[in-house]
This record gives sequence, C-alpha cells and structure tokens, in this order.
Amino acid sequence: MAAKAVRQWERRLLCALGDCAADARVAGAARVLSWSGEHAAVWLLVGLAGAATDRTQRERWLRGTGLVGAAQLASMGIKRVVRRPRPEPAGRAPLVRTAGRHSFPSSHAASSGAAALALGGLRYGTPLAALAALICVSRLVAGVHHPSDVVAGAALGALVVRLGGAARPQGAQHPAPPGSAARGAEGAAG
Repeated sequence: MAAKAVRQWERRLLCALGDCAADARVAGAARVLSWSGEHAAVWLLVGLAGAATDRTQRERWLRGTGLVGAAQLASMGIKRVVRRPRPEPAGRAPLVRTAGRHSFPSSHAASSGAAALALGGLRYGTPLAALAALICVSRLVAGVHHPSDVVAGAALGALVVRLGGAARPQGAQHPAPPGSAARGAEGAAG
C-alpha cells in the first residue's frame, strides 16, 4: 500500500514539475543545469579549480573531488544492478537526452550531494549547495528521473562523502584569509 502511495505521489510531482517546463525559461534552465551536471562535470571542474587556487587546502579539494567522482561511479554501478527504467511522463518528451536508460539512483544527484558536502565544506558552501539542489530538481523538471531516484542519489553522495571522511566536522571554521591576524597566529603556533 505504501509503495503505491509513493508511486502516485511521484507521478503527481513529475506532472507538476513537467508543467513548469512549459515555460521556455524554466525548460532552458533545466537543460543547462542537467548538461552541467552530466558525468559530474561541473563538480569536477569546481574541485580542480579549488585545488589550483587554494593552496592551503589543496589536498582537501583533491580528496573532495575524488569523492565526487566516487559517488558518480557508485551510482553508475548501482544503476546497472537495479535497472529501473526512466519515467515516461504522459504527454511530453524528456527535455534532455540521457547517457543511459536506467534511472535509479540519479548520478547527477549523487555527484551533487557529494559536492555540496565535500566541496561546499571547503568554501562557498551555500552557493554550491544551492547549485546542487537546482541540478537535482532539473532532472525532475527534465522528466528523466523519478523523485525517489534523486533522493536516493543525493543520499548516496552524502554516504560516499561520510565514508570518505571529507565532510567538515561540525563547528569547524574556514581558514582565515591570507594576511589576517588569525592566520598570522596560526603560522606562529605551527
């Protein structure tokens, strides 16, 4: 009974989001966001750019980028086992092409969830988390994932980061900007 209720809820949500895609601006944004998240491309670029520009945390940027890649690969492996077909929204074609025909879990959501935690914990947390959420929603608006695919993908990404130990501990602070008094004290102590 619960599974049937979940399927009905998912169908209603997909229809509502599909209606949003009738607006050309929303459809265009969904396409761009979906494209940028393909194969974790945007997250790999963010991670590598962070490693190239933030020398004090280069190792953490690279570890976070590796965890994003691991989440992407894990989701692709699970898809091959689960083999859930993509949704077929009534009356409309998907807005984007997909790399494969299997849906569960969403690889876009897995890499986005991992990036929000592993990379957002280093710098730009709120903007990266917002971009991650938008990429996840774009997959629903595009009509290529069930909502449970996206939730499971994001959870998988978070799990990979947790297991990889890259999440910033609660209460940890970003490093002080170069030249600040706090940074100078760190240098004197270490």
